[in-house]
Amino acid sequence: MKTISEGRKMWASVMVIFIVYAAIFILFEDYDRKYFHPLDEENELRLLAFTVLVLIGLGWILYRFAHRMDQRITREQQEQQEQMRRELTQNISHELKTPVASILGYTETILNTPSIDAATTRQFVERTHSQAERLTALLQDISILNRMDYAPDVLTKERVDVSRLFAEIVEETAHALQNHQMKLSNCLPQGIIIHGNFSLLYSIFRNLTDNAINYAGAGTTIEVSASEDPGAWHFSFSDNGIGIPPQHLERIFERFYRIDKGRSRSLGGTGLGLAIVKNAVQLHGGTIAVHNNEGGGLTFSFTLRK
Repeated sequence: MKTISEGRKMWASVMVIFIVYAAIFILFEDYDRKYFHPLDEENELRLLAFTVLVLIGLGWILYRFAHRMDQRITREQQEQQEQMRRELTQNISHELKTPVASILGYTETILNTPSIDAATTRQFVERTHSQAERLTALLQDISILNRMDYAPDVLTKERVDVSRLFAEIVEETAHALQNHQMKLSNCLPQGIIIHGNFSLLYSIFRNLTDNAINYAGAGTTIEVSASEDPGAWHFSFSDNGIGIPPQHLERIFERFYRIDKGRSRSLGGTGLGLAIVKNAVQLHGGTIAVHNNEGGGLTFSFTLRK
């Protein structure tokens, strides 16, 4: 369905107001506008003709203004999108450079140093494999975002049991939680059914879980809960960790935005996890917000339409 531009909306609104006002003024015979009477006098017909001419002139002027306004809005949107594409390209190039350089460095060392011992060779191969995994994760995240940006209509949707999906994530992350001496309290009720894309719903809960594990701090507790209303499920994903500085709250959903760049890369993050979360939530008809807890830690609150 084709959307109506802002300029045409403005033009139509002004014209409707003018037509209604002119009709009321002409078709009622007294200043109180209480008594309707037909147009039977010559001066009234002239007034009607004059009104029509004014309406045509006003309509043409407003239409030209609305057209220029639409062109300006379109141009500004295109410039903004182009700037975002340039920044995204630069960020992707920067993020790809590090693992690629590492892979090339390790492999060149192995190839150009025949006398290298087996233990060092194995160490370099393991590091190369780790960087390749990071590169794969980055490319997968970019692919997910591209699908959401450019082909959201082709994403398949089905009945997804979110309760079961998250229970599987809890099992998958049990080892990482144990290593960080963290606890995950799964307070989701059974039978949360969302009509959506399984892969994106999985990405929402997995990325939020991984984010908490990596950044909340050792010994903290993650709590996930949900409540229901007639049209949507409301989820709360919170921890009692260190939280983040308030000045970063508004930007953490931006692509490649990092609070601590060095620490984020050392933990293997791609810088796209929370951007994927936000886009996936919006594609499922929901909204997401984040805030620091008074007692410490961070809470993500989001909705998913049923």
